[in-house]
Amino acid sequence: MVQQKEQGMSAAEFLFPSDLEKTEKKINRILLVGSCLTALYFEQFKVRHPETAFDYIPYNFVSVLPPKPPSPLESYDLQYVQIPLRTLLSDRVIEGFHFNESGFAEKILEDAKNLLDVMLAAAMVYNESHGLLTFVSNFIVPQMSSASSLRGKGGSRDLVTIVHQLNDYLNARVETYKNAYVLDVDSVASAIGKRYVLDDVVYFYSHGGVTFQDWDDFGAIARNEPIPPLETVYPLKRDEFLDAAYRQIVTSYRTVNQVDQVKAVIFDLDNTLWRGQLAEHYRPDVQPWPRTDGWPLGVWEAIHYLRARGILVAICSKNDYETVKQRWDDVVNPKFVSLEDFASLKINWQPKAENIAAICKEFNIKPKSVVFVDDNPVERAAVASAFPDLRVMGGNPYLTRRILLWSAETQIAQLTAESERREDMIRGQIVREETRSAMSREEFLASLECRVAFKYITDTAQPEFARALELTNKTNQFNTSGKRWAFKEVTDFLKGGGQLLAFTVQDKFTDYGLVGVLFLRQSEIVQYVMSCRVLGMEVEEFVVAEAVAFVRKALGNVRVTASVHELPDNTPCRDVYLRAGFREDWLSEGIHYYILDEGKNPKAASHIKAI
Repeated sequence: MVQQKEQGMSAAEFLFPSDLEKTEKKINRILLVGSCLTALYFEQFKVRHPETAFDYIPYNFVSVLPPKPPSPLESYDLQYVQIPLRTLLSDRVIEGFHFNESGFAEKILEDAKNLLDVMLAAAMVYNESHGLLTFVSNFIVPQMSSASSLRGKGGSRDLVTIVHQLNDYLNARVETYKNAYVLDVDSVASAIGKRYVLDDVVYFYSHGGVTFQDWDDFGAIARNEPIPPLETVYPLKRDEFLDAAYRQIVTSYRTVNQVDQVKAVIFDLDNTLWRGQLAEHYRPDVQPWPRTDGWPLGVWEAIHYLRARGILVAICSKNDYETVKQRWDDVVNPKFVSLEDFASLKINWQPKAENIAAICKEFNIKPKSVVFVDDNPVERAAVASAFPDLRVMGGNPYLTRRILLWSAETQIAQLTAESERREDMIRGQIVREETRSAMSREEFLASLECRVAFKYITDTAQPEFARALELTNKTNQFNTSGKRWAFKEVTDFLKGGGQLLAFTVQDKFTDYGLVGVLFLRQSEIVQYVMSCRVLGMEVEEFVVAEAVAFVRKALGNVRVTASVHELPDNTPCRDVYLRAGFREDWLSEGIHYYILDEGKNPKAASHIKAI
């Protein structure tokens, strides 16, 4: 029988969409640490991805990693750790009848957790010593229950349940490490189909490897009936699994490094949030109305999951606002999403490019951080022409939800308090700007009741660190050097005596959270990053004055230096040090160097209070 070739995209593209990728982020070298499955990765990845170097350290039992890996630690972009399931469970589980004994399964799980703690700690030695970004593979769950009866399936004596519990425990343990994340390889195998991947159809349940033709079965041993090629009974998708497993590493790396991060998604309405056109297909005299189940429900839910990640959502639609407002509950039924869920509404007859420009201004973001979803190819083309860096999509509603929720660019490495509050902060900011337009600048600043609180970060374990690093690596406009910092780079910076001066801002409209950070080394301000949400409130100069005071408290009445790189997007911060009272010393290759001489105090805004 001839097998029909599968249609559609690859598993790697299906699980980890590339539609929102704009910038290449090369991975130079990866360290692989693990057992049989990792050995297969090492063998195949270096052939499939010659642009990246791979090193491999076998790790099967309770062993200690060498003091130094095969290449210098600083040369690795990340390490990938796979702890062997067989070692944790031990070969006791092969004798399945023991699971009928009281306490056996509980003992297996307890021993496995204890051993996982030891093996994980040993495997994380480079992470803890050098802050090396680490991805830890979870365990592939057996594809069939091992329970002794139907009643026992899914119970505590089922090996499937035990492996699920180990995965939960692994997640909790990895969370205790810095710059470390679990990669869900079990979901990759499930999406492809474990029947096409997992070797427990031939080998024992706890091996957790990829199926392959056993080496003794190629005629080396005489048999009455030769064993046929494995694929004649079990079609294999090993290559598809390997591609997807590697793609998961790449996209997770992009997420951690915030490459092409999406900060806002703007939605059209007709044929985008619902089927059909509001004015034509939802009139009282037209029956029946289009269905609301299916893909619209998926998009409605996606909106809330984007918001949960701190991604702003907005509407840009050519429609009559009052009509949309009045008819919303009729069309969006059940009412899983409301107009109040969107941080900005531009429902009018203006060109969509103009409305999108207004939304970007309200959100204080660049178009390159925005995704526009619209069913109309003409509108998408017009917006893309006006904003070449902005990403457009929406022609096929069957793709919309998957791209928005599964792309690396819409993921975040760690949810911070600021991410959770971003929507409220933006709403407060919009009210603030409306108030600004009705007052003189002096009156407006005096009325803000602006308060700034400072926090010095000297260790990556401090709770403010994650947000400070996130802010540094995603801010473009108010960023004096544009440098993106890897976790291990910041670790070395702090170990070398550097400090981060982070600050939060509040005014009478909202609490903006942690919105800025300065990298300080001795008497030098190495880099200054601030969210544009508080730009124009003179916070930027006030913070420079605080940084100078901190430096001089520690070192005496010294000269303080700073620099600003001329970058395409960082115009808002170019003159921050001049406004703070520094003098420009010299200019070299697009870098401006500034000095605040000994005995000279910086300028600070009087309407702002430090708390």
